[in-house]
Amino acid sequence: MSITQQYLLDSYRAAQHGTPQPPAPGRHDWHVVRELRDHRRSEAVAHERPARGRLRLALSRLFGVGGAAH
Repeated sequence: MSITQQYLLDSYRAAQHGTPQPPAPGRHDWHVVRELRDHRRSEAVAHERPARGRLRLALSRLFGVGGAAH
């Protein structure tokens, strides 16, 4: 059963029982992505690593290009 089919079935059941409809699939995806990003940043700070730009800094160290190598 696909996500859309499950959503339609849950919506139908909610209408039959008079309960609120479930949220549409994908409605909260960006909220989850932001929470994950914030969690990773807070973990980086807790472990005394830079919270932002870690990939760019690592690549600049690896290839000797950019501001970190100078």
